Amino acid sequence: MSDFRLKVFLTVSDLGSFTKAAEALYISQPAVTKHIRELEQEYGLPLFERNRNSILLTEAGGIVRQYAEHIFESYRSLEFDLSTLKQHLSGRLRLGASTTIAQYVLPPMLAAFNQRFSDIRVSLINENSRIIEKALLDKEIDLGLVENASRNKALKYASFLDDELVLLTSTHHQQYKKEPITLKTLTQIPLVLREKGSGTLEILEKYLRTEGYGLKDLNVRMYLGSSEGIKSYMMASTCCSIVSIRTVEKEITTGQLRALPVEGVRLPRTLSFAYLQGQPEPLSALFMKFVVKQAGV
Repeated sequence: MSDFRLKVFLTVSDLGSFTKAAEALYISQPAVTKHIRELEQEYGLPLFERNRNSILLTEAGGIVRQYAEHIFESYRSLEFDLSTLKQHLSGRLRLGASTTIAQYVLPPMLAAFNQRFSDIRVSLINENSRIIEKALLDKEIDLGLVENASRNKALKYASFLDDELVLLTSTHHQQYKKEPITLKTLTQIPLVLREKGSGTLEILEKYLRTEGYGLKDLNVRMYLGSSEGIKSYMMASTCCSIVSIRTVEKEITTGQLRALPVEGVRLPRTLSFAYLQGQPEPLSALFMKFVVKQAGV
């Protein structure tokens, strides 16, 4: 019963509404109120600040949320670990991942997966998101991991990790330190960008369209097919680039590259699984659950 109260608490916290939480959990609003009141009585502290137009976590509520998230993550891990003991898993899993995911997200997860499920033979192709989707449709792979925002109606998608695109420059030149960068300024900066068909370029194009711009309005000096190529290019030039923050964490930490804030501009995105319509194949479903567990989602 206490676990369900925590589930009610997390749902109210996520949705910011007792009414919406009741609808999501298929219980009445008075029942939601009752569960939250019982939690508050148990802990002896208010968990929410109730205003006319909003519901906010109190300091105590924030602490309860942190522990509740850990509790339910432990339950998910327990369920996953026990379910894998029920069967001897073997076979072949063909993966396809976009460049950013294949190079910067998947390697440690693949190593952990191989250590845990050594009888499953995994292969991985590395291409941009559109090519990965085509490989799925052609049944050349079983599961894709993509970064594009567009959706193919013949495929199903499930998010597994948040990401963000940032404007990057080498630290060996200083011309963008003094004045703030606006979107208009960005159109004048020399850029090296990912190739057409990449999820990174698609996200950028989509954002530019909402602001009345297009790629033709940017000062693009070159398109390259990998983030590693872009980083090397930036080290030897005065060009900037717009890439996933996950691809440059090491270079930012070591001081080789730095992120440049652009006023009023944020380019968040989600990395997603992609598979053919219907239920994913058993090994694909297993891998998806494993990655979600590793990512801590």
